[in-house]
Amino acid sequence: MNIIKARRIAQVFFFLLFVWFCVVTTVGERWWQWRGWPVNWFLQLDPLVALGTLLTTKTVYAGLLWGVATVALTVVFGRFFCGWLCPFGALHQFIGWLGRRWKKHAERVAMNQFRQSQVIKYYVLIALLSAAAGGLISEALRLPHRKPAVASLLAIGGLLILTWLTTRKLAGRFKSAVLWFSTIVAVWIGIGLIAQPDALAAASLQTGLLDPIPLVYRSFNLVVLTVFDGIGAANRFYVAAWTITLVFLAAVLLNLWIPRFYCRFICPLGALFGVLVRWTPWRIGKRVGECSGCELCENNCEGACDPFGTIHTSECLLCMNCLHACRKAKMGYSLNRSASGEDEATGVTRRGFLAAGVSGVVAVPAARLGGFLDHNWNSNVVRPPGALAEEDFLNRCIKCGQCMRVCPTNVIQPALLEAGLGGLWTPVLNFRIGTSGCQLNCIACGNVCPTAAIRPLTLDEKHGAGDFATAGPVRMGTAFVDRSRCLPWAMDMPCIVCQENCPVSPKAIYVREEFQVIENGARIIRSATTTNLQLDGAALRNGKLATGDYFIRLENETPAERRLITENSANAITVAGNSAWPEAPEAGRRALIEVRLQKPMVDPDRCIGCGVCQHECPVSGLRAIRVTAENESRNPRHSLTART
Repeated sequence: MNIIKARRIAQVFFFLLFVWFCVVTTVGERWWQWRGWPVNWFLQLDPLVALGTLLTTKTVYAGLLWGVATVALTVVFGRFFCGWLCPFGALHQFIGWLGRRWKKHAERVAMNQFRQSQVIKYYVLIALLSAAAGGLISEALRLPHRKPAVASLLAIGGLLILTWLTTRKLAGRFKSAVLWFSTIVAVWIGIGLIAQPDALAAASLQTGLLDPIPLVYRSFNLVVLTVFDGIGAANRFYVAAWTITLVFLAAVLLNLWIPRFYCRFICPLGALFGVLVRWTPWRIGKRVGECSGCELCENNCEGACDPFGTIHTSECLLCMNCLHACRKAKMGYSLNRSASGEDEATGVTRRGFLAAGVSGVVAVPAARLGGFLDHNWNSNVVRPPGALAEEDFLNRCIKCGQCMRVCPTNVIQPALLEAGLGGLWTPVLNFRIGTSGCQLNCIACGNVCPTAAIRPLTLDEKHGAGDFATAGPVRMGTAFVDRSRCLPWAMDMPCIVCQENCPVSPKAIYVREEFQVIENGARIIRSATTTNLQLDGAALRNGKLATGDYFIRLENETPAERRLITENSANAITVAGNSAWPEAPEAGRRALIEVRLQKPMVDPDRCIGCGVCQHECPVSGLRAIRVTAENESRNPRHSLTART
């Protein structure tokens, strides 16, 4: 078996494995459902996920340590992840192969030539990591004010390093270097003392927007598999799926123009690997400087790294096509440098680095000017149970869509801009969609989240039972009754759907019972028996009053003497035989037809915001009972009641 077949088998295997992991991310006990399958394995292998969460939270979730292995192997062998393992890369390569299949040799060479614009992905990486590092920058700016001794030691240490660099001739002239260093320290101290660092820099994890692994997970979970689900019995919907579809299709179809377009120009993970391979000992290159000049290596190159000329080592994807294509065996993968020369530079300029870095840092506070994390928080953003406080949540969520895929009721949806720019495609609960609200005995979303943005809960913790009895249940929000739309409150129509469906025990929705005389309910008796009254007035709808919610009593009777209506016609009402009048009421007396209204009320101490009531509300447009994030457990400032 040659190396190309081995690589293709690996790509197909890992792509199918990825699809399988997406498919089995469903709640159930069958072998093709989530029964211990490592469904997050590709996300855990992604070092950009680990690096991003490390910068925003200064911690790494245990499973993400797999990324260290990826980094180590990349440093030794090169970008094997891109060429052999990445499922998104395999898809790009296949579509790119389709696009160039009927192209001539010269056209293929032109498509695969190295372009200076491939540096864009490095700027994307710098901007995303700078945004993630905003919190660290803010802490660094506060350091001279809070810990002047530590800041002084750092300044002295920096000065000593600078001196060593200049004496070793690794930096410019000493005077000039000291002047620049002093200016930077002065600005650092000045900003820390004068400005408010928290307002200048804040962390936000946005790597998931373009990181190929969260992107492909999100696309398959919410778009590709949803289409196949729709063909079967399960109909799942995602409100913001159209935006994810546009990004996914654009990324894939651009390969028809330039193969591996996303990998070459946009992929921040590829850029990270491109930086790491600067020191890799094993690399692709020419064995000898001279060759036949057929350019078959260029013809088949996936990374556009220019293997024919001065190879750009940071762009090489280890596709090995050049080794197989070269009929003279002039190409090799060895510890030797390429005989035709190597270019290890990424193409990032000093000005470009500063511009991308500053853009990333500034973008976060600019995006938060709307105050979504402060007093202007959006109460309609209801997060899944176990979600961290909003700022911590945004610092961990990589928008992979795993929680949305695993949710059995399809109630977890990708947000658009309701949580601000930083909350794009993060999970929110939409109780109008899906098959129900958040299920009381389901904790799947927290257990599948790869970064613990949604904490893994136990059922005891979610229910507030056992050791968690003092803390109480995990609240996602609170249901509020809209009395202007609720049938019993607004229209004197009997309805207790929300109360009946409330899953908590004791129920968080209770009813206030009232009896109201219906419209045109005061009628004159024309004739009567002990169980049947013939009434004057407009015709009644047959059977309308026989639902168990309507009663009748004579005008001078007390409320306790009202009788349940068991049957009615256009102008006659019948009551049960066991509640008959002792004597037939006299003709000409007035009778009152009453409806029993059970008006729903919500106990905020019991309501957990699961949204089952909202989902089941018969008012199908704007629901008459709606859940908002008030009283959510994850933020004490949103509490409705005093907590001890």
